[in-house]
Amino acid sequence: MKGRLYVLCMFFVVGTMSSQNKEMSLSMQEAIDYAIKNSYTTKVAENDVKAAIKKRWETIATGLPQINGEVNYINNLKQPVSLLPGEIVNKEKGTFVPVTFGTKQTMNATVTLNQLLFDGTYLIGLQSAKTYLKISKQAKEKTILATKEAIINAYGNVLITEKTIEILERNKKVLEKNFNDAKKINENGLNEEEDVEQLEITLGNVESSLRNAIRLKGIAYQMLNLSLGNSINTKLVLTDNLDSLMLTNIDLELLTKTFNLEKHIDFRIAENDRKSKYLLMRLQQSKALPSLGAFLNYGAAANSNTFSFLDESQDWFKSSVLGISLKIPLFSSLGRSAKTAQAKIALASADIRLEEIKQKLSLQAEAAKSEYQLSIENYETAKRNLELAERIEKKQQIKFFEGISTSFDLSQAQNQLYSQQNKYVQSMLNVVAKKAKLENALNITIK
Repeated sequence: MKGRLYVLCMFFVVGTMSSQNKEMSLSMQEAIDYAIKNSYTTKVAENDVKAAIKKRWETIATGLPQINGEVNYINNLKQPVSLLPGEIVNKEKGTFVPVTFGTKQTMNATVTLNQLLFDGTYLIGLQSAKTYLKISKQAKEKTILATKEAIINAYGNVLITEKTIEILERNKKVLEKNFNDAKKINENGLNEEEDVEQLEITLGNVESSLRNAIRLKGIAYQMLNLSLGNSINTKLVLTDNLDSLMLTNIDLELLTKTFNLEKHIDFRIAENDRKSKYLLMRLQQSKALPSLGAFLNYGAAANSNTFSFLDESQDWFKSSVLGISLKIPLFSSLGRSAKTAQAKIALASADIRLEEIKQKLSLQAEAAKSEYQLSIENYETAKRNLELAERIEKKQQIKFFEGISTSFDLSQAQNQLYSQQNKYVQSMLNVVAKKAKLENALNITIK
């Protein structure tokens, strides 16, 4: 028995460790699809939609039949005493006889049905609940678009750190060779010691940058996991790289795509916000209307000096009531008028915001197009400049080891190369990020 228990425990531990060490292999599109289902923000947005659906039914239910039951039990521990004139029992005039009325214990049970027949606030409430649900769904749609952009940026940050590490390791390897070669030449007295020291300074800077990039890589992976909705320590394998993403993210057709204002999620949200303010105004106005309701009550009551209400012989006296209730608001000391005026002001503000969002979204789309076009141009420039910087650095290496140029000339060429390498990598990520921003500005949904 102990042997079996040990085997089961080991199986559980190994299974747990295996699940913890499991890797997730994701392309950028797979990461986007995964985050839409699993990220923290999209889960909250989905719950908001579910809550709005329940809220809508709650509003509908207030106009449907409401049935309530009630049971009351009373035990008169000390029954009240009343005084009756003594004459009724042949006593002298002016005297009183103490008596108690009723039984010591009573119980009654009632069931009441209430039905709303007319209420202006209920009709407006139904429309408001529908609008609230629509706003929740639109908020979820906006969250999905924001999640897409966040994943693209987080995924890209991981790729840029990996690319940076790759470049720095290559630079370090070249510098180590240059440093060792220069050191040997110096030992033979064929160059200055400061030439070796200059290379040592450059090598130290590259090594420091490499260590920092390795640390940033871990943080970048954790940030991507957070955006995905994973534990930050989940192991990820990214199947895309910056070079492959560039092939799919340079899309000049986006620059000519027509901006459709009415389909943009922010415009639709602003429209529904305006509608909700209009319904709020109507709600305040409807409070001046009468409300009409009906009720049906059925009950039974029993009386006894002892607790015999559960006995079959106990007598129960039944009653039933049918009624209609009409409530008419007459005067509120101008309170309703003040609330209606406030609602009208809120509606006017919503109209202003709607007009503002029209202008803002149009400008945002044009700005995003400009930024995307600039990012592509900067990428092409950075690519050409990198090729030039590589050629210059190679020529300076040859000149340095031939004794034609100094270590400072070589250092300047190397620093220029490293700067262009960084600009090139950043320009690649910028193209991907600006495309995602433009797609959001144009309200392009997930493909």
